[in-house]
Amino acid sequence: MLDDAITLKKLEVFLTFMQTGTLAEAASALGMSTVSIHRAIHSLEEGLKCPLFRQEGRLLTPLPSARVLEEQGRQVLAALEEAVKATRETAGIHSNQFKLGALYSLTLATVPKLIAGLKLRKGDLNIELTLDSNQVLFRKLRSLELDAILVSLDRDFSEPDCLALPLFSDDIFLAAPLGSPYADSQEVGLPELKDATFVTLTQGFATYTDSFRAFERAGFTPNVVMQVSDIFSLISMVSAGMGYALLPGRVEAVFENKIQLIPLKDPCRMQQHIAMVCLASRERDPRILHCIAECRAYARQYLQEKQGV
Repeated sequence: MLDDAITLKKLEVFLTFMQTGTLAEAASALGMSTVSIHRAIHSLEEGLKCPLFRQEGRLLTPLPSARVLEEQGRQVLAALEEAVKATRETAGIHSNQFKLGALYSLTLATVPKLIAGLKLRKGDLNIELTLDSNQVLFRKLRSLELDAILVSLDRDFSEPDCLALPLFSDDIFLAAPLGSPYADSQEVGLPELKDATFVTLTQGFATYTDSFRAFERAGFTPNVVMQVSDIFSLISMVSAGMGYALLPGRVEAVFENKIQLIPLKDPCRMQQHIAMVCLASRERDPRILHCIAECRAYARQYLQEKQGV
């Protein structure tokens, strides 16, 4: 248990003195008298029950113990500042920093539109984007490393600590290299490819999970020749003829000159349901409220465009 004589104010006085080097300069920096600076340092020594300085005339020369306290004390104050920041953010007192997480594939259209809309709503918002898998994004959201995430959810998703706002649904297709045997097919039955080679994302990505659900429906275990950690590498592997893949339709507009997306026959037809997710406890965060409003606007526009309105 800390001695009552050891306080954050005295630690601040000590660190200021260590930085400035003289009682007068420390007093000027803190708006205190030199007597108060000296008294605070002496009281801190009493609380620590060890000397920090050697008196040389009117000068205080730091001992090794003072150097140790200086280094550790700065770490303590830095950690405290982070704790205060996190506490204020949780309580609803926020900065202009907004940490958004998203799936790689959403950077093709969804993320740029949402960020542009957010900047129009709140021009001073400093948006930091993190791209990763569904699994990692959820972990970072719950550890407060991210404010909101754009992910794929099961249709029956229900977590009491999370608020989910649907954006759109996306069909899953067979991704084939241009000129493949299925190039002229209107749709393809996945069981027809039980002897083919496949490329997939690594475990934890939504498209990995959806792919293996489809393979399960098709009744076979795929021959996976390579796993990659982002959807752009996956598309490159398919384009190069390494194997087929199952991909969401949102990638077609950008990569139609590299791969072909072919609809799947029942019972292997599947959809990804894309949503914005935030912690329910932080729903009233003004930055998250701006994000929710922009996501609602995006969802309306997406539906209107799909319906041709």
